[in-house]
Amino acid sequence: MQAAIFETPGKPLQVREMPIPTIKDGELLLQVEACGLCRTDLHILQGELIPPHTPLIPGHQIVGIVKESSSKSRFKKGERVGVGWLGKTCANCYFCQNNLENLCDTPELTGYSIHGGLAEFAKVHEDFAFPLPQDIEAVKLAPLLCPGLIGYRAYKMCKEVRTIGFFGFGASAHLLIQVAISEGRRVFAFVKPEGKQKAIDAQELGASWTGTSDDFPPEPLDAIIIFAPLGDLVPKALMRVRKGGAVILAGIHMSDIPSFPYRVIFEEKSLKSVANLTRKESAEFLEIAKKLPVKTFTESYRLSEINEAFHQMQTGKVRASCVIRFP
Repeated sequence: MQAAIFETPGKPLQVREMPIPTIKDGELLLQVEACGLCRTDLHILQGELIPPHTPLIPGHQIVGIVKESSSKSRFKKGERVGVGWLGKTCANCYFCQNNLENLCDTPELTGYSIHGGLAEFAKVHEDFAFPLPQDIEAVKLAPLLCPGLIGYRAYKMCKEVRTIGFFGFGASAHLLIQVAISEGRRVFAFVKPEGKQKAIDAQELGASWTGTSDDFPPEPLDAIIIFAPLGDLVPKALMRVRKGGAVILAGIHMSDIPSFPYRVIFEEKSLKSVANLTRKESAEFLEIAKKLPVKTFTESYRLSEINEAFHQMQTGKVRASCVIRFP
């Protein structure tokens, strides 16, 4: 099979032949239809996140067709499933035993500690696979599996709020604004000064206000989610939420947060990070995405164009989600 291989930070991925994986009980062999690219993948390629082993097949927004499964599997050959960042948990640690599997002490993370979906075939744990509709283009489904799932966990941490801000209007924000507005919340989008197109996207999707991280919205907000991996946005966000407001950090990796005066977080403001996801919330979001339905915004590439796709992401030339499509 053809696969994109990561070996050394700062070097392009190499597309080369690899053996098709073999599976055991509890696993599925998927023929990959599409795999979304994520900023977390970029952090791996740039050496900001160091995977436990190389060579590695990245990619954790996998849409594929079941080619092989065990006789006792809930999935049958020919079904379409999706797999995200959380590839497997131990089921035994304190966190797994207390409904916090996203904090598992020894998780397997797709495209990071185990091989991911930037290949023609992928081996996955069936307990962490989700059924997906057959009547939607695979490329359109891929962003739901990370920008959607991780973004939804961050969104739920905001709890019952009337006004919510998004710092960074990329793949997650494009999806979560649709959910927020469907639930009657007003969304305020903060974009880079040069991000005029993303401001237009936010307005077209129903944002009540758009501005830059240096601007103050017309009112203090109940909550802000920071999707951009920039630590210097944290004090800015804290200064733009009301008393008792919340700032949620949605990235797996973020640059250092600068020091700031205590008064910035005073008056019972809260600051919380998001780690991974849970299967319960994942299933919940995928059902919401199906019912609304949530519209995804994608640009697709062939596997041979993988490094060009990452370059487009790195230089900020992508409006929402890059997805690798397979024949």
